[in-house]
Amino acid sequence: MMRKGLLCTVMAFTICLLSSCWSSKELTDLAIVAAMGIDKTKDGQYQITLQIINPGNVAGGLQGGGGGTQSPSVSVYGAKGANLVEASRRASSTVSRRLYYAHTNLIVIGESLARTEGIDVIIDAIDRDPEFRITSDMVIANGVKASSFVKSLTPIDKIPANKVLKTLELTEQKWGEHMKVSAQEVMKNLESPGSQALMSGFGIRGSAQKAQTLQNLQQTAPESTLRAEGLGMFKDGKLITFLYGKKARGVMWLRDKVQGTDVNISWKDKKKAIAYQVVRQRTNVSANMVNGKPKMIVRTRVEGDIGEMEVPVDIKNPFIILDIEKKIEAAIENEIKAAFAFAQKKQTDVVGFGEVVHENYPRQWKRLQHEWSDVYFPEVEMDVKVEAYVRRAGLRNKSFMSDAVKQRQ
Repeated sequence: MMRKGLLCTVMAFTICLLSSCWSSKELTDLAIVAAMGIDKTKDGQYQITLQIINPGNVAGGLQGGGGGTQSPSVSVYGAKGANLVEASRRASSTVSRRLYYAHTNLIVIGESLARTEGIDVIIDAIDRDPEFRITSDMVIANGVKASSFVKSLTPIDKIPANKVLKTLELTEQKWGEHMKVSAQEVMKNLESPGSQALMSGFGIRGSAQKAQTLQNLQQTAPESTLRAEGLGMFKDGKLITFLYGKKARGVMWLRDKVQGTDVNISWKDKKKAIAYQVVRQRTNVSANMVNGKPKMIVRTRVEGDIGEMEVPVDIKNPFIILDIEKKIEAAIENEIKAAFAFAQKKQTDVVGFGEVVHENYPRQWKRLQHEWSDVYFPEVEMDVKVEAYVRRAGLRNKSFMSDAVKQRQ
């Protein structure tokens, strides 16, 4: 009898320790926010634009983000407020469900806001919110308002926010001029005196109004599309300018962020005659103190394949391969130097040299850190050396062009 009483007591006590669904939220009561755009109005208020998922349309037969006579996979709501918290609460007056930010994977900052006000307040608000994930990716709306960007519909991907994230991931892997940056990484750069923030830009090619319509998606070649465009350089939390092309890739080389890209080199009189596909690279940056001033040493090692040749080249000849490798090294070195010179001109250390100096010379860094961006970084010397190697030439060693030219002679 005593055993049964003891067992009942233990069971009753155990039940008290079991967790329950005291904070459960029904899916039908939530408005899942996929992306949030942030702008600043002329009267000084923050304007947020929320891209909310329509679960029924996503799960249904809607193809390519929109089509037929069905509704789009997302709905967009907006609100204004003196701060982001007020704007978010005001948005509840137009949405029938509770705004849920735990799945917000994309934050879009308007270019005007990033240039004039900066992003410090935005990062602070995101970091304080227990529901918002600090791992959410951030982009700059290049040339358009964040509201127009968030309202745009996309082909192939039903949810536009997913299209942006996938595009950033793919272009980072294949092209090397853009990078995915989370709010956490941006916050780290803003807090560091030895590095400045860097963020990918995204724009709208075509009409921003057209990009918001389902008719745009019902064409085989949509007139308006979202496109990764530029790499935003920040200084003290504010957008300074955008990097494009080889300068953007030069910064990526210096930050050791290039996963894959193409380097075109000239051969004899033919420009961009040989396409070199980078399959792996490694950039090491170190620092030396010379007469009290830091000197940066950059060593980049690149391996890749020959992807295309527009001229007959005997790549079985080892001396020819050496010449190709030297041209590739020179091309990459020029990109690195051009990007570094541009960053020095803008007095913004987006390449992270200050962090390297801090790690190698912590005592000297105490003297340099307060004037690093404006005084010391623009005067830093850099020693660059690139090693490039051709590992493969595809399925053909002897160029097809060689036989073709002989037949025509």
